[in-house]
Amino acid sequence: MTRFEVVRDPLWNNIRLDAEALAVVDTPAVQRLRYVRQLGHAFLVYPGATHSRFEHALGAYHLARRALTQLEDAGETRVDAADRALLKLAALLHDIGHYPFSHALEEAGLPHHELLAERHLMHGELAERLAGLAAPERLLGLIQGRSAEPLAGLVSGSLDVDKLDYLSRDAWMCGVPYGVIDVDRLLTSLGVALDAHGRPTLALHEKGLAALESLLFAKYQMYRNVYWHHAVRSATAMFKRLVRQAIGAGRLSPDAIATATDDGLIHQLVEQDPTGLARALRERRLAKRALDLSAAELPAAPPSWTADDPDLVERVEDRLARDAGLAPGRLFLDFPAKPDMLALDVPLVKRDGAVTQLEGADAAAHLGLPRVATELYRSARRLRVFVLGEGRVEAKRIVNLVMLPREEAATFALPAA
Repeated sequence: MTRFEVVRDPLWNNIRLDAEALAVVDTPAVQRLRYVRQLGHAFLVYPGATHSRFEHALGAYHLARRALTQLEDAGETRVDAADRALLKLAALLHDIGHYPFSHALEEAGLPHHELLAERHLMHGELAERLAGLAAPERLLGLIQGRSAEPLAGLVSGSLDVDKLDYLSRDAWMCGVPYGVIDVDRLLTSLGVALDAHGRPTLALHEKGLAALESLLFAKYQMYRNVYWHHAVRSATAMFKRLVRQAIGAGRLSPDAIATATDDGLIHQLVEQDPTGLARALRERRLAKRALDLSAAELPAAPPSWTADDPDLVERVEDRLARDAGLAPGRLFLDFPAKPDMLALDVPLVKRDGAVTQLEGADAAAHLGLPRVATELYRSARRLRVFVLGEGRVEAKRIVNLVMLPREEAATFALPAA
């Protein structure tokens, strides 16, 4: 008889852990995820947002299991036992390399968490437990979104189980109505189609279009109201500066941070904190908004340096702080980016059996939301300046600054002669 256990979950009720999950779930690498919050500093705004990456991993595993069963029951595909275990394990372990405090440290310039999965899948107890269950290279390919497996889209893609769980779970735990997705309809609308190269790939039947649109709108609402809430972003900006300074001073190493837990990392930071930022975060004394503008108010699409060059942003912040009469590290420029927030790339199986690709402008022929995706993204994205103290900034100057090309912004940030 196949061995399994059932875990109670507030979102999906009963989650059945099959043999492959039971083989790895109690390893230190997976158990660490119990102590890494899913939403970083969002609990400072939404007190219920203390759920962990571990809960999310179980949820993603559960949805992968449901999706595979649905595809087989509907006659869409047959998946052998080894491939089925591989896909479920990839869903369970997709966040195995995640940092503490959500994605803040990736914004701060550390490698993306998908790249860090390798150390856990190739070495240590988890790697030993995986032996004979799934090839680490295949798991990595699925987790990093570069796999050619027929159902790789379940793990990384427009309809992956990661999104279905985190949007639903984050909304539920935050107590907000924004992340409502018709998950059941999406799962029953999944199918398999041939891609442009003639390879089978995860697809969506036409009956699932309305549910797909609910997913896209949930992402927009959650970014606008939860993930990019002004107080969440203030805490995130302070945390990024705090960790960057600790790394720069040699008090912390990126390798140690990568395997830390939320509480372990913040304890280390509080113990050695010449900036005072760690204690301020601990006591929820957050930097206040000196500027808050929608990206829709900018004259054009800004250059990317504000979101992808943390070294330059830090130098610009210190120049602005000096000009505002503040000490370095007391002013934070925040302009997060998620350009693919509402992007799609999934085959659509029409009622007559024809297959078309839901991607870019073609998606607008079947869905209403992609037609206004650019404006929705601009309305969700906010340009903010946070300050600790009484510093003031001029809106026009900040707008002109973020519109500068990278090289000119670097010139602006040069130290005074």
